[in-house]
Amino acid sequence: MVTNATSLSRSGLSDWLIQRFSAIVLAAYTFCILGSFVVHPDMDYAQWTAIFESNAMRLFSLITLASLCAHAWVGMWTIGTDYLTASHLGKAATTIRLLYQAFCVLLIAVYLIWGIQIFWGN
Repeated sequence: MVTNATSLSRSGLSDWLIQRFSAIVLAAYTFCILGSFVVHPDMDYAQWTAIFESNAMRLFSLITLASLCAHAWVGMWTIGTDYLTASHLGKAATTIRLLYQAFCVLLIAVYLIWGIQIFWGN
């Protein structure tokens, strides 16, 4: 059996579940943020800062950030494997796909580290 080393979970079903679960987390976070605006329509910087100073919100933000990264990776991996193929690009397809995936991993890692720094750094 051949497995793809660059897949997130090495299983199509697991990748599908990761995307669906991460989408639910992202939707919950979006509703939470939108709810903050509804509850506090005249929110100022001090109130906004207070929301994100609580450890619960920081943890929820970190979980959401990890979900966003997983969601993005599964999506970008799917695009790469579906469209960067030998039938579309010829012999250079594997090299182009690996460069594309390396760029995606690097960019997602930078965003993850940057997000952690924003939410947990002082």
